[in-house]
Amino acid sequence: MAMDQSGGKMSESEAPLRLIALEPQDLHALSTNLQDAVVRVADLAFLPSQRRFALLASRFDWVAAEHGSMERCRAGLHFDNVTRVASTGFDRSNREGVLNLLSLAFHEGEAPAGTIELVFSGGAAIRLEVECVDAQMRDLGPRWAAAHRPGHAIDDAPEGH
Repeated sequence: MAMDQSGGKMSESEAPLRLIALEPQDLHALSTNLQDAVVRVADLAFLPSQRRFALLASRFDWVAAEHGSMERCRAGLHFDNVTRVASTGFDRSNREGVLNLLSLAFHEGEAPAGTIELVFSGGAAIRLEVECVDAQMRDLGPRWAAAHRPGHAIDDAPEGH
């Protein structure tokens, strides 16, 4: 059982989640835990000199939902060894725009390189060309009650997803 900052016990679903992906199959755990995360366009950043792509999201906690608690928390996600970033389906200049993350996928190139695709509802996507899979996600800050369990129309995903 985890402890909070005041020394009180926290349930497993309340403990801050930390995940690392170093292999393509590891991205499945990130994708599952970030499904339906809400991301503001202003909270997306590519840092070419560090070869890092990072984002902040409001993550719906699917594990807590299975135990009857509907919660969101802030989560940071970054990918290292990123050589190029491309986006489609949304306006990068609209910093207040909001994206709903559906999934993460790896498309193999010349091993261990490839493309990591972040697929959002409404046909939006971000493609990261990477030298290898190297990603980390962790929860940041307190949790808050979610108004409802996320859901979206099946036709929100782009063709082929």
